Parts: sequence; C-alpha cells; structure tokens
Amino acid sequence: MLDYVKVDHEADPYSVAYTIALNALVARAKSKGELVAHLKKRGIEDEVAAATIFRLQEAGLINDEEFARAWTQSRHNSKKLSKRIIAGELRTRGVDQNSIDAALDEIDDEDEYQMAFGLAMKKYNTMSRLAPDVQVRRIQSLLQRKGFSFGVIGRVLRELGIEVKY
Repeated sequence: MLDYVKVDHEADPYSVAYTIALNALVARAKSKGELVAHLKKRGIEDEVAAATIFRLQEAGLINDEEFARAWTQSRHNSKKLSKRIIAGELRTRGVDQNSIDAALDEIDDEDEYQMAFGLAMKKYNTMSRLAPDVQVRRIQSLLQRKGFSFGVIGRVLRELGIEVKY
C-alpha cells in the first residue's frame, strides 16, 4: 500500500506530477485516463502528465487491463451489474476498448443470466402478495436498472413462471 506524500510545489514539475499521481493511487487503483484527468485538474501540463503516466506504467503502478479486470469482477460480484453497465463505467474512467473487451470476456452469458435470475428470485420472494403484473413490472425495472438485456429479462420471467402481458 502506498502512503501519502507531501507535494513540494517548488520542486521540479515532473516530481510534483509524480507525487500527485502517487497520492491519487493511495486510495484505490486508477486507470490511465483517470490519472491523466486528475493531473490536468491539478494544473499539470500535458507533456509532464504524459511522462508521469509513462513512468508509472513502467513501474507497474498503472495497468488498464488489470484495472478493468478487477473493476469488472468487483462490480459484477458485489453490485450485481450487467456487462453493459460495467463497460460504460470503464469507458467513463478512460479505459481503452480492448481492455474492456478482455475484462468482460471473463463473464460469460450464462453467468450473467444466473446473476439476473438470482436478483429476480430474491425480489420475487418478497412480493408474494402482489398482483402478477406488479411483480413483472418490479422485476423488469430492477433488472433494467442493473443493465440486463430484454432477452435475459424475458428468460428470467419465464423461468420464474410469471405471466407477462403486453
């Protein structure tokens, strides 16, 4: 674990940028895009930021592929989010599409379906007294918020045996 380092603004701009980047990495791992944005926000010039990012990559402190893989596993397992939502989160964090695709390939469609089914089953068990159309609406909205496709949602509802009326 990294410790916070005091920034000496009188020092060389490269060492200032490096210290700012290290301090940003203390709280959690960050993508290259997040660190570039952080350095720009702190007033670091583009050339200095690029050199700092390169130095951090060489030291193994920034790796977008590992970041994407860890982020994907964390969000899929703890927040029960779909691959589509996770991909959007990674894009907003500046991760390149190849790293996103590689990380999302680790979650297969059946795993995603099982996740959706587990969420729906948990919700379904709390709604036994409600009308079937209300149950369908609530389960659909839950799964849509989590980013699951309509195909997955339809399959889950069929498996639960809830009649869908459109």
